[in-house]
Amino acid sequence: MKIAVSAAGNSLNAQIDPRFGRCAFFLLVDTDNMTFESFDNQSIAQGGGAGIQAAQFIASKGAKALITGNCGPNAVKTLNAAGIDVIMGQDGTVSEAIDRYKKGELKASKEPNVSDHHGTQGKWGGGSRRGGGRA
Repeated sequence: MKIAVSAAGNSLNAQIDPRFGRCAFFLLVDTDNMTFESFDNQSIAQGGGAGIQAAQFIASKGAKALITGNCGPNAVKTLNAAGIDVIMGQDGTVSEAIDRYKKGELKASKEPNVSDHHGTQGKWGGGSRRGGGRA
């Protein structure tokens, strides 16, 4: 089974990155033999919609589950629509999380555990906000 994990590095010993849409890497781990592929997160610098784009990427890679720290409402909705189990609130290394998953210790959720724009650190993306609605 293929499981995606949001990671701070590109190895199984990397820490889980708590920010799904803006994590540094995605690791796609085959739980049958513990082989994995590492992908740079192309959505990390998006001004908005990073979670949705990250979710679409994960779905395109054939993941059946996602392990992450935090996941907002738009990403969770996109992942749920793709039939991907979303497991949030995780920390430690990728390898430790996969072990917990294989032991049946992790539970998927259909609800987000943070509000939208959580991973932007209050910056609301990288847009210039020109105009700002002013006349």
